[in-house]
Amino acid sequence: MYDLIIIGGGPAGYLAAERAGHSGLKTLLIEKRFIGGVCLNEGCIPSKTLLHSAKLFDYARHGGDYGVSTTGAAIDQRAVIARKNKIVRNLVAGIRSQLKASHVTVKEDLGQILGREGGRIRVRVGEDVFTAPKLIIATGSEAIIPPIPGAKEGLENGFVLTNREILALESIPESLVIVGGGVIGLEMASYFNSVGSRVTVIEMLDKIAGPTDGEISAILRKNYEKKGVTFKMSCKVTGLPNGSVEFEENGQAQRIAAERVLLSIGRKPVTGGFGLETLGVLIDNGRIVVDERGQSNVPGVYAAGDVNGVWMLAHAAYREAEVIVNNLLGRKDIVRYKAVPSVIYTNPEVGCVGETEESCKARSIDYRVATLPMNYSGRYMAENAAGDGICKVLVDPLRKNMIGCHLIGSYASEIVTTAAMLIETEMKVDDIKEFIFPHPSVSEIIRETIFRL
Repeated sequence: MYDLIIIGGGPAGYLAAERAGHSGLKTLLIEKRFIGGVCLNEGCIPSKTLLHSAKLFDYARHGGDYGVSTTGAAIDQRAVIARKNKIVRNLVAGIRSQLKASHVTVKEDLGQILGREGGRIRVRVGEDVFTAPKLIIATGSEAIIPPIPGAKEGLENGFVLTNREILALESIPESLVIVGGGVIGLEMASYFNSVGSRVTVIEMLDKIAGPTDGEISAILRKNYEKKGVTFKMSCKVTGLPNGSVEFEENGQAQRIAAERVLLSIGRKPVTGGFGLETLGVLIDNGRIVVDERGQSNVPGVYAAGDVNGVWMLAHAAYREAEVIVNNLLGRKDIVRYKAVPSVIYTNPEVGCVGETEESCKARSIDYRVATLPMNYSGRYMAENAAGDGICKVLVDPLRKNMIGCHLIGSYASEIVTTAAMLIETEMKVDDIKEFIFPHPSVSEIIRETIFRL
C-alpha cells in the first residue's frame, strides 16, 4: 500500500516521485521502458549533446574568422554517439540515486490500472498489485506517424526514422529529408547539415518553427539556407518509396532522392494501453484534461507532462509535477503558463517567451514592439563573425509591462529565462531600465531593447 502511485518515469514522473518521496509520501514509480523518459534517453539531452559536437565542428572549420587556423577537422559520428550514450547513462544514474535517496520504490515494467476499489486505485505490475489513494499519470508522448504510403514499411527497414532512431545513427547519411519544420526537425537539420549531410526540409506551412515569432523564424531559415539547407514550404508529402520522398509543390508532383527520412511532424500524448479507461478519466483530442492543479475529472487522479497536452516541454512538466505534489501535501499551488520559455537549440539559438506579434493580432491584444540587432551587444560582436540575430520585446502600452520577448543568437537559451521572469512578475519596463546587467554580456540586449520603446 502506497500514498501515491506514479505511472511514467520521464521528467514529470521522476520529479514528482522525488518531491513526494522527499516530503514523506510513500511513493511508487512505475516505468515500462527507461527512467528519464524520452527527454533524457531519446530527445532533449541526446539532441543537445549532438548539437554541441556540431557547434565545435563548425568552430574548428571556421576558426579563421576568429584568427585561429585549424587543419584536418573531422567529425567522428561513432564517437559522438558514444559520448551521447555515456552522458545519458550518467544522468539516468543520477536520477536513480535521487529516487533512492527520497525512498521511492521503482518498478520497471508496464503498469496496468485495474480501477478503484474502496477509495484506493489498483495498479498491476507483473504479478503484483499495488494500491494508493492518489495516482499521477505521466506517460508522456510519442512521435506521430502520419498515414503516408510507405511510412510503415520505411520504419521497418530503417529508411524512415523518428527522433528515437536518428539520435542513435552511427553513420552520417549522404542525404537526409526531414518531414516537418518544427523544433525537432530544425535541430536535426542543423546537426546533420553541419556534419556533412545534404539536408532538405519539407514543411506543410508557409513558415518554419511553428508558433515562433515570424521575424525570428525568417532569420533562422535564412541562416539555414546560407549553410546549404533546402526548404520546401507549403508542400505535402504523398509517398515514401524506399530511397526517395514524393511530395506536392504548387499542385505539381515532385520527387527527391534521400538516403534517410526523418518524420518529425509532432508528438501525441500516450493515453492508451495501460487501463486508463477503468477510471473514467476525461480525454479530449487525445490528451488528459486537467485543471490548473493538474487534477483530472476523477478525484485523486492527476496528469502531468506531455500526456495532458497543455505545454509539451520538459520544463513545463517539471513545474506541473511540483504543483501536483504541493497540492497533495496540502500546499495550494497552480500552474501558470503565460511565461513558459521555449528554445530551439540550433546554431544560432532561438529563445522565445510570451506573446508574439502574431498572437497579439489574433487575440486583439494591444502592444508596442521594439527590435534591436544583437550586434548592438559588444560581446555578441566579439563572438559572432557574421551574426544577424535580433532581440524583440513586446510591451503592454497601458500597463507598461513586458508581455513577450524573442531572441535569435548565441546564448538565447540562457537569456530567455531573464525575460520569462520579467514577464511572469509583470515588472514595469521603467523598473527594468534600472537593472544593472553585467557588461559585456549578450543579456544586456534585453535592457537596451526596452530603451527603444
